[in-house]
Amino acid sequence: MKRILVVDDSRSARMIFIRCLKIVGFSEAEFIEAGDGQEAIEAIESGGPIDLAIIDLNMPTMDGFTLLRRLKSDADRRALPVIVASSLINDVMRRRLREEGAHAVVAKPISPISLKAALAGIDGGSEDEATDPTR
Repeated sequence: MKRILVVDDSRSARMIFIRCLKIVGFSEAEFIEAGDGQEAIEAIESGGPIDLAIIDLNMPTMDGFTLLRRLKSDADRRALPVIVASSLINDVMRRRLREEGAHAVVAKPISPISLKAALAGIDGGSEDEATDPTR
């Protein structure tokens, strides 16, 4: 079973991410939610390995840039696929996030289509894609 970390200070945004993930094939995944980067680090350290992280940029306590840097500076977590989502995405920001190690960057509001496109670039894709080559 996949373990997916969803990090956003908005509970409703986390619910939307989870709903979209279920629609694109992760209906059997375990979802770990965090309201900011610090909560995300604590969840990772106390809960075991994570297979995918989706993080917002603008959050209190620890923002998404800082969380991304922390994840990518840790040898054990460097390979963790990270999708960054924000309503403030532009070409410069997208390039900077990719340089920092984000596997994909998506604009909010997120949709199943934009999430599926972001996941397509990550090895393994969704659980359904792994079992159904026609998807």
